[in-house]
Amino acid sequence: MPPSMTKSSANKQINGDVCHRTSNGKTSSRRNGFVKNHCLFQQPQQKSRRPSENDHVVRNASLYNKAFVEQFEETPLLVAVLTYVGYGILTIFGYLRDFLRHWGMEKCHVAREREEQKDFVPLYQDFENFYTRNLYMRIRDNWNRPICSVPGAKMDLLERASKDYNWTFQHTGKVVKDVINMGSYNYLGFAENTGRCADAATESTHEYGVGVGSTRYEMGNLDLHEDLEQLVARFLGVESSMAFGMGFATNSMNIPALAGKGCLILSDELNHASLVLGARLSGSIIRVFKHNNMVSLEKLLRDAIVHGQPRTRRPWKKILILVEGIYSMEGSIVRLPEVIALKERYKAFLYLDEAHSIGALGPRGGGVVDYFGLDPKDVDIMMGTFTKSFGAAGGYIGGKRELIDYLRSHSHSAIYATSMSPPVSQQIITSMKIIMGEDGTTLGGVRLRQLSENTTYFRRKLREMGFIIYGNDDSPVVPMMLYMPAKIGAFGREMLKRNIGTVVVGFPATPIIESRARFCVSAAHTRDILDTALEAISEVGDVLQLKYSRHQRRPHLPSSLGSWSSEESLLQEPNHVKPSVM
Repeated sequence: MPPSMTKSSANKQINGDVCHRTSNGKTSSRRNGFVKNHCLFQQPQQKSRRPSENDHVVRNASLYNKAFVEQFEETPLLVAVLTYVGYGILTIFGYLRDFLRHWGMEKCHVAREREEQKDFVPLYQDFENFYTRNLYMRIRDNWNRPICSVPGAKMDLLERASKDYNWTFQHTGKVVKDVINMGSYNYLGFAENTGRCADAATESTHEYGVGVGSTRYEMGNLDLHEDLEQLVARFLGVESSMAFGMGFATNSMNIPALAGKGCLILSDELNHASLVLGARLSGSIIRVFKHNNMVSLEKLLRDAIVHGQPRTRRPWKKILILVEGIYSMEGSIVRLPEVIALKERYKAFLYLDEAHSIGALGPRGGGVVDYFGLDPKDVDIMMGTFTKSFGAAGGYIGGKRELIDYLRSHSHSAIYATSMSPPVSQQIITSMKIIMGEDGTTLGGVRLRQLSENTTYFRRKLREMGFIIYGNDDSPVVPMMLYMPAKIGAFGREMLKRNIGTVVVGFPATPIIESRARFCVSAAHTRDILDTALEAISEVGDVLQLKYSRHQRRPHLPSSLGSWSSEESLLQEPNHVKPSVM
């Protein structure tokens, strides 16, 4: 590549202007008779080299007010080969067992079509259930464990046993006490049955009852709901907000109200199922960009503006970008400053899902917008849930007053859903006021700092032990790689033997060779609790050989952390029809 085509993205200026280079490496300020100022700076060409750990730093540094570091490592080659071999062996034995079930040599527990229904459209997809029958059932005991206490820093589990290889479970009547909870999304520790939040929720129950029995458009609009929405708007720094009784429905039922036929939705490939469902229900054209990859996103934006709608080539009515604050399986944080720069450049709308980031990031607990020190007005639709940091249920959408007024009359979840339960509303109000410091104490600030310290400590210790972990250094979601299918079940069981409750995840929720354990750090965790959990993780890691020395690793710089190339970065202001107002 000639020197004239190279430049450092760390020096790119997102200012709406771009300069064009001449063949001698100097910048030219003239194109089509127009003079452009604020040219992008040129850097000498660097020789290509193998990425190192130091490369896991964002390159568009001018957009960031702090270091942005994320770590993703390629699966060690031997581990990847053994993982594929493991899945191959499981598949072979699965077909063998299906053969035995077909001929009645092994009892079949799965639902099947009756003989008289063989000529009808099948209700049960036999091939699609192959994974469930033969792989998932082997390790099913690691999920859906019944809890019989508050899911705080510690919890109690009902013991259960299976006599048919995890097809059914029976409770033994015993309770496993004081299991350290490393799996719940209790980021700020508000999942508790004592304290100010619990007392306020109890008083609310005595005054309002538990259920409302109506939608907010009929007889279900309480003063609590009005107070909650005003508080959420102040907390987010937006003009208005509205609350919903279910976090999943906040996405799946509101996105169809924001986009429709003739609109384009650009969705991150790792977006949550609620965002995916909402996009599909909207009837819009959906295009997926690589995870957190600004090059991929900008390419889709440029193609959308250049080519327009399929066949007709008309401009899109609306372009909506869907991203999350923290991605719950990767532990990564959205590159929000760059996403905002792109959406402003190409006149798109931005829908930000802060389900995991609200309350868990930022000096004030305001999510990724607060974390990056950005203006909330730069995000068109701010969505989040109350189920994680606030220890409650439901979700919210915040933004301009015109947007919220529009959703109140067009959102299915606002019109048809039953109103949020009063004690749940009160739990959110009380916890949010504590975070904001409006309760007259410093408890909110203490919890925010504790979460940040716990996250840093836990990630650093795991890395020092030799485990491969994913995600951003500031993310309380900590994925630790297991890789092989046999280690998924083994890790969960061995941790429970040591009184540690964890979440293990495998294919198809993750790539087939990237099975993992996912830890969620909480402000409720003390240093002693974390040390106990780390000691157990280290012991199990030694048994399952989950620790990797430096020479066993393959440093990897994912495309999501690559810089914008000179050919693909921020061209002239596109001649794009301004989208309609939502």
